[in-house]
Amino acid sequence: MTTLGHHSALIYVMLAVSSSDGVTSERELKTIGHIVKTLPIFRAFEGHCLAAVTQDCAALLKEPGGVQAVLSQVRAALPPSLRETAYWLALEVALSDARVMLEEIHLAETLRRALGLDRLTAAALERAARARYQVA
Repeated sequence: MTTLGHHSALIYVMLAVSSSDGVTSERELKTIGHIVKTLPIFRAFEGHCLAAVTQDCAALLKEPGGVQAVLSQVRAALPPSLRETAYWLALEVALSDARVMLEEIHLAETLRRALGLDRLTAAALERAARARYQVA
């Protein structure tokens, strides 16, 4: 098993949430691309590597126990300072297509536990993510 860098781990989180309901929407893919291009955490990430990271993650997710393998690698790769970021990115992708499926909610909760985030922190991140997509 190859050790992930923090950039790849954050991308794995977004892809895992996106694929958790069995459908990766075009909107979710655009959101992931936009996040990688614009967020400060990805400034040092070489954009041309995104396709390879995506393929590696997709292959891992297809294996038996793939989601748990992804979460294990993500936890190992992320320093504590980026675990809240990872959770927020998962929420951002889940909310981006205006439909949050039960599988995405379940994966977000599994991710929260895997990253060791307390419920209060998670609730604050969830509320902030929902507020971003609120419409009148």
